[in-house]
Amino acid sequence: MELEALRSIYEGDECFKEISPVSFQFRVGELEDSKAFILDITWPETYPETAPQISLEAFFNNRISAETKQLILAKLEEQVEANLGAAMMYTLFEWAKENQETLMENHKSIVTAVTLTSNSEVSEPATAAKKKEKKEQLTKAQKRRMINKTDHKGELPRGWNWVDVIKVGVF
Repeated sequence: MELEALRSIYEGDECFKEISPVSFQFRVGELEDSKAFILDITWPETYPETAPQISLEAFFNNRISAETKQLILAKLEEQVEANLGAAMMYTLFEWAKENQETLMENHKSIVTAVTLTSNSEVSEPATAAKKKEKKEQLTKAQKRRMINKTDHKGELPRGWNWVDVIKVGVF
């Protein structure tokens, strides 16, 4: 019955994804939000008498530090213990949405950058920073085009140079 309720509540909601009848993904926050994360929840056979399995191992969560993931899981486990024996998925999802800011308050994005050189060799960002290169001079038209492509912070939008090899349904 809880499965039918979840389907009707989150029908058309891009934050909710049913992987299988016992496995779900729920995105807390907007895609562009740096403090967004995805909960992977799987029901064991004896659910709701036993706690569901909660994971933050989705690729989307790779930018979240291990400490922050542990904090989120610990807080969610507290909610699971409080609701054990009853249908709790909606409660968990809504609690996570309401408490996103407190769960992610110590969040520091993990950025792993690798620079590729012309010889297709991988170099670390620290070694690339040691070498000082002359800045390329741009014309006014080139600068104007660059400004039009970037957001208010001067950054290109996420995925501006991605190539669609295979289209996969992602939140």
